[in-house]
Amino acid sequence: MPEAFDILVIGAGPGGHAAAVRAARLGARTAIIERQGWGGTCTHRGCIPTKALLACSRRYAELKKLARMGVRIADSSFDYAAMKRHQEQIVKISAMGVQKSLTESGVVMKSGEGRIVSPGEIEWTASDGRRERLSAPNVIIAWGSEPALPPGVHPAERILTSDGLLSLQTLPESLLIVGGNVIGVEFATLFAELGVRVTLIEMLERILPGEEAEAAALLTQELKKLGVAVHTGTRMETIRETGSGVQLRVVQDETGAEIQQTQESSGAHPPGQGGDDPHGIRAPGTPDLSADYALICTGRRPRFGAEELNTLGIRHDRRGVIVDERQMTNVPGIFAVGDVTGGMMLAHRAMQQGKILADRLCGGSPGPLRQEMIPSVVYTHPQIARVGLTEEEARRKGIVVEVHREDFAANITARTSLLGPGFVKLLFDRDKLAGATIAGDQAGELIASLSLAMAEGLDRRQLEEWIIPHPTLSEVLSL
Repeated sequence: MPEAFDILVIGAGPGGHAAAVRAARLGARTAIIERQGWGGTCTHRGCIPTKALLACSRRYAELKKLARMGVRIADSSFDYAAMKRHQEQIVKISAMGVQKSLTESGVVMKSGEGRIVSPGEIEWTASDGRRERLSAPNVIIAWGSEPALPPGVHPAERILTSDGLLSLQTLPESLLIVGGNVIGVEFATLFAELGVRVTLIEMLERILPGEEAEAAALLTQELKKLGVAVHTGTRMETIRETGSGVQLRVVQDETGAEIQQTQESSGAHPPGQGGDDPHGIRAPGTPDLSADYALICTGRRPRFGAEELNTLGIRHDRRGVIVDERQMTNVPGIFAVGDVTGGMMLAHRAMQQGKILADRLCGGSPGPLRQEMIPSVVYTHPQIARVGLTEEEARRKGIVVEVHREDFAANITARTSLLGPGFVKLLFDRDKLAGATIAGDQAGELIASLSLAMAEGLDRRQLEEWIIPHPTLSEVLSL
């Protein structure tokens, strides 16, 4: 007889974790199955390890500002092995936090594989090979996502996805990054701040094509200041490993002409010092870009086994498992949350989906998840954060918005702390906040209040009455 539960969750990433904890706290007998690591991709191969390393590179990069403030540190250096130990420690702490919250909430935790045999029944294969049947009227799929690679490209010793790059224990001298999306620009920031020669190529006309054009332009300039060679409108044609690195052939889409440029694999000039190009890229003359390693970050895709879904008759496409506004698949009793459903692959979106679903399954009446109210953050230096529309999106939708803009340069706290360039852009549609973008230091922290303002439908007059302490960076949000 299968062990019976009220709710079974497969996958302990942010979405599955949040659903299981909320359901158990509401009194449902809940079990969760995780095959790789408690906390999922976010904890082990995504948000947490990258932010741990970015915290290290930022502290090192900021040392250069201290002399301006009268603080002198002679012979500053860094220990990449120690940075990796910091990364590993933070990952362990995050995973332990996930396990602790599940345990304290009364969730039954099972390590291993979970396979849906039929609606309401799962076969659990434990790490030691032992198999058991579990049953529940409600099954939640939270399988997460994985790196998506272009056709014909496969991970190798020197051709890496973000998973492989995070596993490197030594710092490369040079790195080619294919993809100017969130993952690409965050890794470009991290490694450039640590002195790695970084070349970033993006197929579209600018990096971060989904963000405000002005924010993407600001970040492009800041990356170039770090020595990153940024090539937009540039498509990867072929990639291959050499004996000691990788070679990448690219095509410039705007002209159709092949870029005949190369980075010296050894003895190259440091960024901005000597050579024919200020970013360490030679003038045309040789056919390929080369580096020690290549990072392929051309997006992520839902992780699922089509065979299992097909057997169960669960509808899906290349974008993910198809769910309705209640997170239910076309098979009654089977639900899905998080990256496996496609859309915005953000941990906090998955968490909110999980919480709302648990409330609904446990007798509550939660409101709908409003996708337009979900904020996003790019953890570069400076950060870029947004909620709601960009100006370009507003134009495409035929919405005439009023724009309010404030520069960090006008904020005394930003000046005092040498926070660097940045701005806040607020978009109003008939006096209601319709979108906000912040580019600059601490943007990820500042966007939370604007996300709340949008969710509550605050209008311009209400925001004008907002009293913000002085002097603070938050004053850049004042109208």
